[in-house]
Amino acid sequence: MKSSVETLNPTRVKLTVEVPYAELKPSVDSAYKKIAAQVSIPGFRKGRVPAAIIDQRVGRQVVLDEAVNEHLPKAYNAAVDEHKVKVLGQPAVDVTDFSDTAGLTFTAEVDVRPEIVLPEYHGLDVQVADADVTDADVSEQLESLRARFGSLRTVERPIDSGDFVTIDIAADADGQPIDDATAAGLSYEVGSGDLLDGLDEAITGKSAGDSATFSAPLRFGEFADQTAEVTVAIGAVKERDLPAADDDFAQLASEFDTLAELEADLRTRLTGYKKLQQGVEARDHALEALLGKVEVPLPEGLVAAQLEGHFEDGHGDPGHRAEFEAQTRQALTAQFVLDEIAGKEELSVGENELTEYIVRNAQRYGLTPDQFASEIVSAGQVSAVVGEVVRAKALALVLENAKVTDASGRAVNLQELQEDPTLPTGVLSDVLGSEEPEPQADGGTDAEA
Repeated sequence: MKSSVETLNPTRVKLTVEVPYAELKPSVDSAYKKIAAQVSIPGFRKGRVPAAIIDQRVGRQVVLDEAVNEHLPKAYNAAVDEHKVKVLGQPAVDVTDFSDTAGLTFTAEVDVRPEIVLPEYHGLDVQVADADVTDADVSEQLESLRARFGSLRTVERPIDSGDFVTIDIAADADGQPIDDATAAGLSYEVGSGDLLDGLDEAITGKSAGDSATFSAPLRFGEFADQTAEVTVAIGAVKERDLPAADDDFAQLASEFDTLAELEADLRTRLTGYKKLQQGVEARDHALEALLGKVEVPLPEGLVAAQLEGHFEDGHGDPGHRAEFEAQTRQALTAQFVLDEIAGKEELSVGENELTEYIVRNAQRYGLTPDQFASEIVSAGQVSAVVGEVVRAKALALVLENAKVTDASGRAVNLQELQEDPTLPTGVLSDVLGSEEPEPQADGGTDAEA
């Protein structure tokens, strides 16, 4: 077999492969055996039909086509190995020459990993927000905690921000009712803005028994993003009574005896949460700084395939598609650069690291580690998981060598995350794969690993 490779552009190559008939002959013999086992010809047992009879009854060309289908992938893979082509995705194959005795010639165009010239990735300057906890931060957490223990009381007055209302809501588009936007007896906090744009403005100042109509884009369902006429009827208005912020409340809402002890605990937890935020921010900014120093040509076929796969059900307006495409390009760029760093640094994944990943991520899907591991294996995703872990190690290396400072110019030691007794063990590793943490009402944190 002879093969050659031609670079079409930085992310696509063309392999030309010539297979002499002598190398193709074993696949031809195999094709005869396969067809002989499938056809029923009077006077011959299955699997015992002579080649000449198969040629006569089935056709020599069918045999040759079967031989090519069997041998071509082997020849393609051999050419890929010979030229050390780092392929991405499936090739576009074209048989350019094939005859009974002359052999097979084909070309295969395929996307490849781009060649990347890595920038200096040690000592990147990274800035994060300050982690200082103010009295206002503590007060905000305390108010959230009080709200959890508050009670609602019906009032006879116009609606104000912060009130809770019971409403019936209905919407229509072009005179047609929209079932997805119809609800009765719905409880809503005025000012939260988490239901419909314009709802707060429409009902503020009105009272129980009143109604209002306004136009708004729907957020969910079949008519998401379409503007509808919304009618809301107000059934009741309630305000929230909060318990007094005193020692009795501290004993009710926590394990502490005094309000001062509760506030001190809130401050400690908020400090840990803000440090965790710094870690997430440092991770994101380090990656941004790294990618800003390198140009990476992307395989357009790979980008198009990911877009097609995501939008195959037809959802998404042009704005959504553009946003997803930008995210896809960013993610692919990061993957290629981190893979290059991992290769240069000879990073690998040990069994303990793989186990740690499985344990950390199983809870996201409500599975035990054993169940999650089985899902990975059955889905053929082991190599993908290994790649994800090794890229996280590459990013950890970049972050470890970065110069991280806060907005006030103070040096930030991310290793403190690992040593902070108020944070879970291994949190620095978790940060590299986590979403941004959200504070809980009791001042704790809920950082997804």
